[in-house]
Amino acid sequence: MQDVTDLEFMRVMMRYGGPDVYWTEYFRVHADSRLEKWILPSIAENPTGRPIIAQMIGNDIPALVRSAKELQQYPIAAVDLNLGCPAPVVYRKCAGGGLLREPKRIDSILGALRDAVTIPFTVKTRVGFESPAEFDELLKVFSKHSIDLLTVHGRTVAQMYRPGVRYDLIAQAARELPCPVLLNGNVHSGEQALALVAETKVRGLMIGRGAIRNPWLFEQIRQCEKGEPQKLPTGREVLHYIQELWDSQTSAAAGQNAQVQRMKKFMNFLGEGVTDSAQFLHDIRRAETRPDFFRICNDAFAHDNLLPLVPQSPVTKVEAE
Repeated sequence: MQDVTDLEFMRVMMRYGGPDVYWTEYFRVHADSRLEKWILPSIAENPTGRPIIAQMIGNDIPALVRSAKELQQYPIAAVDLNLGCPAPVVYRKCAGGGLLREPKRIDSILGALRDAVTIPFTVKTRVGFESPAEFDELLKVFSKHSIDLLTVHGRTVAQMYRPGVRYDLIAQAARELPCPVLLNGNVHSGEQALALVAETKVRGLMIGRGAIRNPWLFEQIRQCEKGEPQKLPTGREVLHYIQELWDSQTSAAAGQNAQVQRMKKFMNFLGEGVTDSAQFLHDIRRAETRPDFFRICNDAFAHDNLLPLVPQSPVTKVEAE
C-alpha cells in the first residue's frame, strides 16, 4: 500500500501476527528513476522474518528491466509489477491500472521482465480498466509469460473501490492460469476469507486496507483455518494499536496538525469498523491537534467490549490494495 507499507508499519503488523508475505510500496520506474531510498529499508532491514516482494510501477521497458535487475541484488522473494493501482495520477500516465487499456503493451513489458527476472516474477492486476469484459483478453496475455503468481483485485480501475467485487472472475483466473492466483478485494473477516478461498479455489489472499482497520485479521484467518476461536480485540486494545500507529507514523519534528493529518490516512479505514462509524469518521476528520485526536479515539474505544472490526456500512472505500 503506497505511503503505508513502510518499515515502521511492517513492524506494527508483525506484532499482531502479520501476513505470510509482505509487499513493498511500489518503486516508481521511469527513464530517469532510481530506487527510492525511503523504500529500500523495508527490504534491507525487514524485521518480520517473512519474505518480502519488491513492487514496481511504470511503463518504460528499459527502465523496468534496469530496476528489476537492481532490485534482485537485494534480499527479496520476488519482483512484482503493479497493474492495479487505480489512482488517476497514476493511470493517466499509463502506469498501474492505466496499462490495462493496452494489452499489447502489457505483453511486451511482461516478456521483457520475464527475461530479466531470474527469481520469481509476480503481477497484480484488476479485472479491467472500464469493464470486466476486458478480463478474458488480459488472462490470455498473462498466460503467455510464465509468471509465478497473479494477484487479482476483483474490481475495474474505473470502479475504484465501489461495491461489487467480481469474485467469479478471480475464480476464472484460478481455473485458467497455470500459475497460482491470489484474491484481493474486501477481505474483512476470518470466516469470509475461508469462504472466498473455498469458493474461488485461489491459493491465498492479499489483504491491504483491511489490515489497517484490523491488524488481528491475519491471525483470525489462521485461527479459523485451525478451527480455533478467533481473537477479537477489546476497545482498549484497539486504542493501544492506535497509539502504536501514532508512535510509528508521526514525527516529533512535524507540527501537531501534520501528525494528525498523517493519522487520518489510517483512521479513515479503522473508523469503518466502529459501531457508529459515520459519527466517528465525521469527528476524526475534523481533528487538528493531538488532544482532539485522542479524545475522539478515547470516546470510541475506551471500553472492554469485543470488536469484530468489520465494515459497519456497505463497503465503498475499504480495500484499496
